[in-house]
Amino acid sequence: MFPGQGSQEPGMGRDVYEQSAAARRLFDRADAVLGFALSRLCFEGPPDELSRTVNAQPALFATSLALLAAAKESGGLGHEPAFVAGHSLGEYTALAAAGALEFEAGLRLVRTRGEVTQAAADTAPGGMAAVLGLDEETMAAVCADAGVGLCNINSPGQIVIGGRHQALERACALALERGARRAIPLEVTGAFHTSLMEPAAAAMREAVAAAGLRAPQVPVVLNREASAVSDPDTIADELVTQLTHPVRWQQCVEYMAAQGATEFVEIGPGRVLTGLVKRIVPGARLHNVSGVSSLVG
Repeated sequence: MFPGQGSQEPGMGRDVYEQSAAARRLFDRADAVLGFALSRLCFEGPPDELSRTVNAQPALFATSLALLAAAKESGGLGHEPAFVAGHSLGEYTALAAAGALEFEAGLRLVRTRGEVTQAAADTAPGGMAAVLGLDEETMAAVCADAGVGLCNINSPGQIVIGGRHQALERACALALERGARRAIPLEVTGAFHTSLMEPAAAAMREAVAAAGLRAPQVPVVLNREASAVSDPDTIADELVTQLTHPVRWQQCVEYMAAQGATEFVEIGPGRVLTGLVKRIVPGARLHNVSGVSSLVG
């Protein structure tokens, strides 16, 4: 599993760069492809520059794949996965890990994704909020009444919504009135995975078409479909339409569990997905690869 967000702070990936030749080669390739020192930005910041969407997305993509390379180099992963999946941006990382997307092409795509989503957010300012304690049906009704959208169905009782600021405030108030335990504004730069990202989706279509997607070597569970897909055209459509539709992470994990998955490995900065899977599939075996000290053994 590959996160779409993480601890995007200076220092991310430094330990694997220093101790893994495979990770170092990958960071060096990223620097060459982008034409600037992404690795230095990951390792040293400054924080405000690293957190910019246009930099944060390739930084997370490269760091997650560097951690995967280090884990493979160490022999810690043990066996090939039955499925791969990623949350939001992490879907690109999952496709690269599954052999459906070349690293260089993926890096350029996520850089473009960062540019066009930030441009859309600047044109149509908005935000996101995490709502705790309500189910999807209730939250869908709240969103319809307030004029916002569902962004992430993360786990039972944890749903992220997004939209223009005034409408989002109204949605949070309605959610609390209808029984939500909390409604927490998120520190994001836009209303991602909502209709406000339509200009970004239009801009991404041509870039995705030129990326040379191919059938994955390992089944990839897609955010919108919440099932394993191998057709490159379907995957290409997913990478465009996921920008304006919710990430159905809970359903993705439930699908993998229903197919017999009992062990889940999160590869990337942070432990967000590990925590979500713990709630979705109680009793699952969970591992997290976020640095040299946590390589799977």
